[in-house]
Amino acid sequence: MRRRGFTLVEILIVVGIISLLAAIAIPNLIAVKKTANEAAAKSNIRSLANASETASVSLGHYPVTISELRNFIGSVSSYCADASGGQTQIQGYNYSCTIDITGYTFAASPVTFGTSGSITYTATTGGMLTPL
Repeated sequence: MRRRGFTLVEILIVVGIISLLAAIAIPNLIAVKKTANEAAAKSNIRSLANASETASVSLGHYPVTISELRNFIGSVSSYCADASGGQTQIQGYNYSCTIDITGYTFAASPVTFGTSGSITYTATTGGMLTPL
C-alpha cells in the first residue's frame, strides 16, 4: 500500500509562493491604512473647526470648555482630552485641542510618522486648515 501526500519540495514551493504574495500585499495594506488615517484626521479636524465656528456665531464667542463645544459636535470628547492641549490618541493620530473665548487650535499629528500617517493637520481660529 502506497501512501499519498505532499513532498517536501511541493510544500516549500507553496510556502515560497505564499511568502511572495505576502511580501507584495502587506506594504500595500499599510499604505491603505495610512491613507485612511490621514483622511480621517483631516475630516475630524475640519469638523472640530466647523463646530467651533458655528458655536461662535451661536454663542457670540468661541467655546471656552469642551462641554460648551459638545453642544455643537457630540464627538468632541473623543478627540479633545481637555481644552488646554492635552492629547488623545485615535486611529493612528494624536489629537490636541486648545480653546478659549478668543479662538481655538486643533491639531492632529501621526503617532508614528510614516507608518500611521505622514501629514500633520492643524485648524486655527477662522477655520484655517493646514495643510489642505
